Amino acid sequence: MSSMKAVQVSRAGGAFELVERPIPEPQEYQVRIKVQACGVCHSDIIVKEGGGGIYSISYPRIPGHEVIGVIDAVGKGVHPWSVGQRVGVGWHGGHDFVCIPCRRGDFIHCQQAQVTGVSYDGGYAEYMVAPQEALARVPDQLNAAEAAPLLCAGITTFNALRHSVAKPGDLVAVQGLGGLGHLGVQFANRFGFRTVAVSRGKDKERLARELGADAYIDTKASDPAQELLGMEGAQVILATAPSGKAIASILGGVGVNGQLLIVAAPGDATDLYLASLINGSRSIQGWASGTAMDSEDTLNFSMLRGVRPLVETFPLEHANEAYDHMMSNQVHFRAVLTL
Repeated sequence: MSSMKAVQVSRAGGAFELVERPIPEPQEYQVRIKVQACGVCHSDIIVKEGGGGIYSISYPRIPGHEVIGVIDAVGKGVHPWSVGQRVGVGWHGGHDFVCIPCRRGDFIHCQQAQVTGVSYDGGYAEYMVAPQEALARVPDQLNAAEAAPLLCAGITTFNALRHSVAKPGDLVAVQGLGGLGHLGVQFANRFGFRTVAVSRGKDKERLARELGADAYIDTKASDPAQELLGMEGAQVILATAPSGKAIASILGGVGVNGQLLIVAAPGDATDLYLASLINGSRSIQGWASGTAMDSEDTLNFSMLRGVRPLVETFPLEHANEAYDHMMSNQVHFRAVLTL
């Protein structure tokens, strides 16, 4: 077989197109992956609608940066990877090793960082090629559809929380109970934090508690900042819902020496009362996802402690449907293409 099925975008603003493409050959320091599953992420809008000047995209482009599969070919110089290994590829799709951040070991902030499915073709296809430094080992105990979202939503929340100022026993609030937040609640619980889920509507409380929340705040019924202050303030608030207004409303709930940790990317303007940061030495920090090794840590921890995303699966041919359902919030947390 010399061709494969793939879903591509031919131009910014174009539709997802199911096409036949030549199966790519791995070059030096690259591997080819036979894809088993690929998550559909809100960030795929970058390819669908165009990079907006932030990312330079060559079209046609195959999206997809939550990829689980098996290595079926390796290029010259690849080590230690070999044919038959089960691997994943996340958002961080490679680095140059020579820029100042890379020389300091800070690969996620590489000045020439590649993004899987943006800088090169991603996982909306039967096969893809990736640089060896972008690969994470995938435990056999995780099925492909559940593992795929852990390479974006999972690593983002896991990595942010493990590098936060919170310690076991501290109060940690997770703002939002969507694709990121439902994993954030699970990780916060497994890390030993006193976990509070914050979302809109009483109907979400049962699920929040099933995921591991010790308490639930309904933002329709009460002021989330005041509720958190009534619990002596949160050491960390993990902001996972992409709403500037919602994030601003909860800032006042950060406790002394606490941290508002932002992993969502709000599209609306945000008015923050910054003077509230001074008394109590509070801080605001953003967090990028992580490298392939961080992905591997996320997968291993999730396997060990039973963290799993809630997913809906779609065949590759239904990529348009999966994307539309995700964008309109009809998907039950994470959409995944299975091959």
